[in-house]
Amino acid sequence: MIRRLSDLIARNRAGSREVVPSVCTTQPEVLSASLLLAREQETLLLVEATSNQVNQFGGYTGMTPVDFRRRLEVLAQRLEVDPAQIVLGGDHLGPQVWRRQGAEAAMSAACEMVRAYVQAGFRKIHLDCSEACAGDPEPLPQALCAQRAARLAAECEAAAPNPNSLAYVIGTEVPRPGGALGEEEVLRPTRPEDAREVIELHREAFARIAPAAWGRVVALVVQPGVEFSPQHVTHYDPAQVGALETALQGHPQMCFEAHSTDYQRPQALAAIAAKHFAILKVGPGLTDAFRVALYRLDGLAADGEPRGGPGELARTLEQLMVGDDRHWREHYRGTAQEVSRLRHHSYADRIRYYWPQPAAQQAVAALYARIDAAGWPPYVLRDLFPEQVLERAEALREVAAGAAQALVLASVQDALLPYFRTRHS
Repeated sequence: MIRRLSDLIARNRAGSREVVPSVCTTQPEVLSASLLLAREQETLLLVEATSNQVNQFGGYTGMTPVDFRRRLEVLAQRLEVDPAQIVLGGDHLGPQVWRRQGAEAAMSAACEMVRAYVQAGFRKIHLDCSEACAGDPEPLPQALCAQRAARLAAECEAAAPNPNSLAYVIGTEVPRPGGALGEEEVLRPTRPEDAREVIELHREAFARIAPAAWGRVVALVVQPGVEFSPQHVTHYDPAQVGALETALQGHPQMCFEAHSTDYQRPQALAAIAAKHFAILKVGPGLTDAFRVALYRLDGLAADGEPRGGPGELARTLEQLMVGDDRHWREHYRGTAQEVSRLRHHSYADRIRYYWPQPAAQQAVAALYARIDAAGWPPYVLRDLFPEQVLERAEALREVAAGAAQALVLASVQDALLPYFRTRHS
């Protein structure tokens, strides 16, 4: 698996514009759609869990790294996806989950976490020590970030049955997980000289602490000038990026990794890939496509006409979000009407935290049953879904639980497909 990833990176560095999509989600239908698309395209897929989602204590999903791996294996087996096409990745692995503690306590927990990831079979490890812990200087010096990353790499090397099976991603210039550009923030792409400095600081730290691991560093996370906030998407502007790819000179095994590429246009993804970004992260953009498809179906009334207001599913989610606001209250600002809209339609897609709840799952199941029972013909559904989604849904009927779920899976695939087609855009 790691050899396939390294080969893809080499082809990208040679100018192919190939990328491996890095899907960061725990939502089962989004994962299913992604795995099926990788099977269809006969190419590699990265499936990643973040330190907040999954860690040795369960994270906010309640899953340990072993739990996540087993869940994915069962899903892939049921969908008949070749395990060789899937690379498990750990994203933002570092002390940030415990950053309110002192640095040593936070780093000790981070060391335990990366050992758990590696022992569970995760192979692509993003070492992210960019956030300050209690008592740390702010901003955190880049050299200290590199030193901590090398310490985590050493833990991975010691924990791995075969260290050669690991691939490391470094980089401290990363967005906060989930998309975090505030309206007051100015987004600046990474400068080549800054990227070179980060590489050199990590090389020096690895030489001291984890020398064998340096040869397994395959990517550097930098900022190509893409991000999204709850209400806004910053689209890629090649004029702002300049000659960033020159920072990789002298490091033929490395590529760039881009985070928060959600909602970028297909031609932008291809242009980013041409700058040697061979790993493109996406998450909320896919769970948002899942939500949009469900809400489109939810809007069909019994007579096939759009409802005048939200459907039963949307009302259920509104009750859940208002009843428990911890997943969105610090992210959305504005009037009551604006916040209400953001709860459901924001690019940040904080609604994704509510789909696992029993009431939401029951509402989705009821929606699927109602749509399947109605048997809406294509001439009705074409008002809700583009032609390419309807065609995909028809092809997915064999693996989906019904016509409604097939439409949802196809909608997620439609959002993900541009990541597999960067070399053709």
